[in-house]
Formats: sequence, C-alpha cells, structure tokens
Amino acid sequence: MITRKRLAAGVCGLLAAMTVALAPTPASAGEPDAKSSPKVELTLDVSGSMRARDIDGQSRMAAAKQAFNEVLDAVPDEVQLGIRTLGANYHGEDRKVGCKDTRQLYPVGPLDRTEAKTAVATLSPTGWTPIGPALLGAADDLKGGDASRRIVLITDGEDTCAPLDPCQVARDIAAKGIHLTVDTLGLLPDAKTRNQLSCIAEATGGTYTSVQHTKELRDRVHQLVDRAARPVATPVATAGTQQCADAPKLKPGLYSDREKFAEHRWYRVDVRPGQELRASVSIAADRAVNNDYGVLLRASTEHGREIVRGAEAGDGRTDVISSGLRYPKAPSDSADDDAPAAETVCLQVSNSFSAPASVKTDPGLPVELAVDVVDGPDDASDAAFFGLGHGWWLLAALALTGLLTGLLWGWISRWRVTVWRTN
Repeated sequence: MITRKRLAAGVCGLLAAMTVALAPTPASAGEPDAKSSPKVELTLDVSGSMRARDIDGQSRMAAAKQAFNEVLDAVPDEVQLGIRTLGANYHGEDRKVGCKDTRQLYPVGPLDRTEAKTAVATLSPTGWTPIGPALLGAADDLKGGDASRRIVLITDGEDTCAPLDPCQVARDIAAKGIHLTVDTLGLLPDAKTRNQLSCIAEATGGTYTSVQHTKELRDRVHQLVDRAARPVATPVATAGTQQCADAPKLKPGLYSDREKFAEHRWYRVDVRPGQELRASVSIAADRAVNNDYGVLLRASTEHGREIVRGAEAGDGRTDVISSGLRYPKAPSDSADDDAPAAETVCLQVSNSFSAPASVKTDPGLPVELAVDVVDGPDDASDAAFFGLGHGWWLLAALALTGLLTGLLWGWISRWRVTVWRTN
C-alpha cells in the first residue's frame, strides 16, 4: 500500500465510495488473516553521530532511548514487535566490517517490555550507518504472515555504505510484493539525509518525518506502531499482461502490480447485466521522474471497442497520480434469463512516466488497482443512471443544448434587427 499519497482530486469521490464497497468480507481479495498478528520492527541508528547533544539538551541517543521506553509501554498487545540496530557494535575504522554492523537486538514476537527496555539500555553510539543492510535484515526479520508489516527506521544521517543504495534496496523490497512498509524518521536531518529517507519511504508507501524534539519522536513512533495494529486491506499481488486475451481475471478487491515506464498492462473483470464496474488505479512515482506524465485507465470490450476511460496528467513532482472509471451495464431485456451471461471487460492501465538517464527504471513503478462490481444505479440523480459513464450521452446532451441555444439566440437576434428596422 503506498503514504504521503496525494490522490488526484477527480478520483477522490470514487475512492471514498469504493472504501465502503471494499470493506473486508470473507470473500474479499486482500483481506488480512484475522489470526495473523501485525509485525513491527524498530530499526535504530546507533552510529557515532548519535552522541551529539542537540535534542532538548541531551544526546540524540538518550532522546531515542527515552522515546523507546515510553513507546514500549504503550505497544498494543496484538502487535509483535522487534528491535534492530545499525552501527551498534563495531568500533573500528574498517569500512567493509562497519558496513555489515547490523543485528537484531530484540526478536520480532510477543513483547516482554522489561526485556526489551533492558536491551535498549545497553546501547551506546559506536560505528557506521549501514542503512541498506539494516533494511535487508529487517525485511528478513518480518517474513511470514498475512497481516501488516512495518519497519520504523530512525536515523540522524544518511547511509555511509554506498554503493548499496538504500533507495534501491527499498524499491527491491517493495517489488517482491510482500507489502512491507518502511516509515523513516530523521533526527535533525540535513538535506541529503532528508532526501534519502524520503526516497526510502516513498518506495514502499511509507511516510517520512523530520524530528526535532524527544516528544515528537515518541509521539510519531507510537503513532506508527499503533497504526500497524489497525486492520487494513492488503493488496493482492497480481501481474498484468501485454494483451487482454491472456490477462488475469480479477474479482472485486485491491491489487498491486509493477509497471515499467510508458508501459501498458491488461486485466479482465466480469460484469453481469444490471451491474456497475467501478475501478481506480494509482501509480506511485517512487523515484525522480521527468515532468509531464500521466496515467490512463481504459475499459474496452474483448474485441477492442472502447467503453469508457479515465485519465489524469501532471506536471512537476508528485508522489501518486490516480484515475478511475465507472461502467454501468444495462439490465438484460430477457425476462426469462435468470442468470444472464457476464461480459468480460478489459481494463488497460497505462502510464507516460519517463526518467532521467541516471535513474534506474527497474523495478517498475508500483501500481495499486481497486476493483468493485456493484448493483447498477437505479436513481435518476446518479449520472451513471443515464449512461453518462459511456460518455456518448453526455456528448449528445451537450451538442443538443448547444444547438437549441444557437437557434434561440439566432431567433432573438433576427427579431431585434426586425424591430430596429421597423422603428
């Protein structure tokens, strides 16, 4: 699931309606397993720079310990929590050794608050800042289960172990389709640190927060841990194809995929007479992209005739661009047909993103597709009731309105001219 997402205004109403329609049910795709507990791993930077005494008159390390102790007291019982460190053990100057310095301080599982606090109390600022290796280790710690999984990364500096790029590591983790979110917190960050942590968060649908005070750190970590305990619909990983004929057939639910730059991907949905298809797609720009981009969601028949489309374009930096559509299928005219045959609707998702030559385009951009099939509208106040989802009725209505307005204005103009000549 992808954060800091600023969805396009034209799709907000659609997504609000689909949120109700997609409320978890036993048959819903992407429903979290009720028996699985959410997992969170707090990943703390214990490098030498954490000795700096610039947070509320104490060191950054002391502020982190204080915040951790208060957060550990408030962790919900259903959350399995672990703690991982980076730069906590190696005191030397060997970069190769220092860049492997990450370990699990407290295993992910039911929380023993006293034991976890004791482990945190032993930490002392020491070494390097291997963020990339720490993310890989934390992802491995959180393996298994269908509930939400979240890494909360807390650091005061950027990674010091290039060429293993933490942003690329985050993209690779997201591309595995395991729905692991990384939230990042920067302690008094500089511009480079802020950019790197934002990139990591965006790649996995997480959030970035800049922290200046101990209370801010405590409140934000507590908020993120508490968020993990809330039941959410986890997108089901799917893989669109290059043509509709062999595209995966989707049921109502939430789905995730990856799409290359300027690629088209196809999916299929069955819609029966009297039903309405509602679909929306969001594509996240999880790395630097060129200006001028767009996303297209297009519904067509299996023979290629376009039914309806939704499109959105942007110019400038954004996190997410979204679009949606509605397709009401008319009820069957046959009264004897108790189970009319469903129509297979082809959904095409396309994007027009491009990136500078220095930006890696693999893996592709994260895609989230929401699909719902509901009873067709029967309220005349609903635009779809008139078939405006097709676009043709709207075009005809506008054309007729324009014709009548033109005729009326021409008649009035001629009448005024006649009156003027007479007088």
